Amino acid sequence: MIDDIRKLRNIGISAHIDAGKTSITERILYYTRRIHAIHEVRGKDGVGATMDSMELEKERGITIASACTYCNWKDHAINIIDTPGHVDFTIEVERSLRVLDGAILVLCAVAGVQSQSITVDRQMQRYQVPRIAFVNKCDRAGASPFRVIRQLREKLNHNAVAMQIPLGLEKDHRGIIDLVTMKAVTFEGEYGDEVVEREIPPELMDEALEKREEMLDAVSYFSDELTEAILEDQVTEELIYDAVRRGTLELKLTPVFMGSAYKNKGIQCLLDAVTRYLPSPLDIKNSALDIDRDEAEVELVPDPKKPLVALAFKLEAGRYGQLTYIRIYQGKIEKGDTIVNSRTGQKVKVGRIVRMHADQMEDIEGAGAGDIIGLFGIDCFSGDTFTDGTVNYTLTSIHVPSPVISLSIKPKDSDSKKNLSKALQRFAKEDPTFRTYMDHETKETIISGMGELHLEVYLERMKREYGVRAEAGKPKVAYRETISRRADFDYTHKKQTGGAGQFARVAGFIEPCENEDFVFESQIRGGVIPTEYIPACEKGFRACLKKGSILGFPIVGVKVTINDGTTHPVDSSELAFQQAAIGGFRKAYEKAKPIILEPLMRTVVETPREFQGVVLGSLNQRRGIITSTSEDEVFTKIEAEVPLSEMFGYSSVLRSLTQGKAEFTMEFSRYQPLPASKLEELKKELAEKEKK
Repeated sequence: MIDDIRKLRNIGISAHIDAGKTSITERILYYTRRIHAIHEVRGKDGVGATMDSMELEKERGITIASACTYCNWKDHAINIIDTPGHVDFTIEVERSLRVLDGAILVLCAVAGVQSQSITVDRQMQRYQVPRIAFVNKCDRAGASPFRVIRQLREKLNHNAVAMQIPLGLEKDHRGIIDLVTMKAVTFEGEYGDEVVEREIPPELMDEALEKREEMLDAVSYFSDELTEAILEDQVTEELIYDAVRRGTLELKLTPVFMGSAYKNKGIQCLLDAVTRYLPSPLDIKNSALDIDRDEAEVELVPDPKKPLVALAFKLEAGRYGQLTYIRIYQGKIEKGDTIVNSRTGQKVKVGRIVRMHADQMEDIEGAGAGDIIGLFGIDCFSGDTFTDGTVNYTLTSIHVPSPVISLSIKPKDSDSKKNLSKALQRFAKEDPTFRTYMDHETKETIISGMGELHLEVYLERMKREYGVRAEAGKPKVAYRETISRRADFDYTHKKQTGGAGQFARVAGFIEPCENEDFVFESQIRGGVIPTEYIPACEKGFRACLKKGSILGFPIVGVKVTINDGTTHPVDSSELAFQQAAIGGFRKAYEKAKPIILEPLMRTVVETPREFQGVVLGSLNQRRGIITSTSEDEVFTKIEAEVPLSEMFGYSSVLRSLTQGKAEFTMEFSRYQPLPASKLEELKKELAEKEKK
């Protein structure tokens, strides 16, 4: 267990695809002596980066699953989670940020703030995570850290402040100038192990003084002592550190550091910044809900002597069974302890406790408040809360975005059929954005996820890890049905089968409702429908939403109001009113001019400027509505809303149009009515499928 919790840091490294997160983590592990050699993400030696331990990650050169590790730097303990940058694996970033105290936002010195940088920043805001920024790839042609700082201010609305300036850029990048100590720092030796401080070169002194002035002006806002010291010309390094830390913890300041992970420059200074400015568990306010006191909010204290409260935030099926990643917010966990799952009330004995280092693990006897560990032999779901049984608390769970794309999968042989359900069960438990179900009408197994790459990776893992040979059908789009006008209903349900019958009459109207999937309102006066039957009416209406009458898609955007009804003293019952509601809704639905809605995706394409025309053309061909375009010195960023049905296979089209230089991300935006011509196509397509 960590002796001094003030010297513990739980940090995440997040960024857009290819900004260099995994390369930075590799250097951090090397300089903190966790590993003894540096391997690249797409290294020629075939080893791959430490944190990309999955074979698929090494082959593709991307991070798919977040990986956890720990290290020590200058008497501080640091738990690090390296997260994916691809939007398809956004849940990995969500669940990591839920349990982290601080983060490093990595930005490319050439590309700057990109589409996924914005998504990651939004996630950090959601969980109120203090962050520092690192401008990576200062050695690349076109690198401009100050343009990136400007974008941080303009696009992300950060109070971004440069704590360093580069010592040369592009091929001349040698290190950084520290604006606090006013020293030039270079990183000597083959792997930049040796940090050398020198006097600032005379030609850069004016720029350094100017940027230091700007930095002091920005950070003095957070410290009256520093403001006084500036006026009296008695500024000390400690006063600056203290003011920057205060601003960072208040989420009102983003200190910016720079360097090049690939060229081994600037990482040691980044580590110093992590220990200096990012919070310890004591600096973060965490709270739980007390189930016994009507979910009253309770503040958690990172004290090992208090009752245990911990969150299971990630599951992984390993060689030795399910590995559960846990963040301890209060109390401690030791081998042999009995812990209780707040959701199920189930008691579990703690067997093996491990500290993770990518796919390797080290057995430990116990861990205390603030720590991130792995437990074996715990059966639970992602987002479950564990306590020691003396309190009945639950922690707020992780925000889970809805899947946007589906595939039908069919096993090719009987062996694959057996293993398919095992694989699907495991993946759905590990990843809340990967969902699977059996379509009872088509008898197809459907898998849903966040994008083509997301599902492609799982299909490949099924093949490798479970030997499942499966055919994947064309992705299904999550269409919806809704109504376009108001319609009244007055429906009487009668049934006489000998003995007590069934009787209920329900009257009212349905109308479109824009911002909600379903709203139910009762305007019953004088008890014409007894109060105890009102919930049965709502249940009946809700049952109708599962399937619309046009093409059988779920119904959304409907408000149902009941204002009249009739009961029978003997034959009325909850079931009768439920059936009356179903009959009334179906009648009114036909009169309310139902329409099909299709999902629109907010699509962001980043392309070199010379390909802007062809990219705009490709989006227009796909019925895309361009919402904005913006340019900087290198890239054009095009934002559009495009129907999801038109976006399948777009990644390969975009690659061929732009020589592989453009990339795009998309996330669900809203639903819009499907054009009549497309509705006919959709009807034909579904009819052909039914014939098969």
